[in-house]
Amino acid sequence: MASRAGGSCALLSSIMATLIACGVIVAAASCASADPPPTRRVSTAGTVDPWAAHIAEAAKRFTIPERWIRAVMTVESSGDRTARSPKGAMGLMQIMPKTWNELHARYGLGSDPWQPRANIMAGAAYLREMHDRYGSIVAMLAAYNAGPTRYDAHLANGRALPAETVEYVAKIASMIGGKVPVMRMAGIASRRSWSRGPIFVGRSAVHPDDGSTMSDLPSGRLSSAPAIVDLSALMPLSDDLFVRRPHADGEQR
Repeated sequence: MASRAGGSCALLSSIMATLIACGVIVAAASCASADPPPTRRVSTAGTVDPWAAHIAEAAKRFTIPERWIRAVMTVESSGDRTARSPKGAMGLMQIMPKTWNELHARYGLGSDPWQPRANIMAGAAYLREMHDRYGSIVAMLAAYNAGPTRYDAHLANGRALPAETVEYVAKIASMIGGKVPVMRMAGIASRRSWSRGPIFVGRSAVHPDDGSTMSDLPSGRLSSAPAIVDLSALMPLSDDLFVRRPHADGEQR
C-alpha cells in the first residue's frame, strides 16, 4: 500500500515537471516571436533614400525646393552615382568637367565630382543660378540641358533648341510643377553688365549662393535631335518671381 502511494507520488511529480518544462518552452518562444527578424529590419532600412540628407542640405544652401533636385537627378542619372554621359557629364546630377571646375572652386565643394554630396551641391547650385538668371522654371531647365549660351542665343535671335531639350523640360516640369516659390538670395554682386540687356527677360537682380558661369552643358546630352524653335508652349510654367539679373554665359557642349 505504501509502495503504491509512493509510486503515485513519483508519477505525479514527473507529470508536474513535464508541464513546467513545457510552459517554459512556450513562454520563451512567445518572447522570441515578439521581436521582428533581423532580416526584416535590414530590408526596411534599405528602402531609405541614400541621398536624402545631401539633397536636403543642398536645397537649404541654395534655397530651392528639394523636388527640383530630385526630379533633375532622376531624369539625368536615375540615381546612379557612377553615371557618365558620352560627352563626359558626371555623377548624379550629370555635371560637365568645366562646369564642375568652376563650381567647386567657387563653393568649396572639394576635388571629387563623383562624390555624391559634392555632385548634388553642384547641380543644385547650377539650378539656382539658372533660375536667377532667367526667372522661370522652364528657362532654368532648358539652360541646364542645352547650356546658357545656347539658350541665350535662342532668346536673342530665335536660334532653334533641340527637340531633346523641349522633351527634357516638359518631363521635369511635369514632375516639379509650374509655379514654385523661391526666395531670392542677396549679397553677391553681378558679374557682367552687358547681360543686363533686354534679351535676358525676367532675371533676378541678385546672385544666389550657387554657381553657373559654366561653359558646358551640365547634362552632357547630345544635341543631334531635330531642332525646335522655342519653348513658348511651355512658358505658362514661368513663375515670374525675379527681376532682371546679370550672369556670365556658357557654351554648348
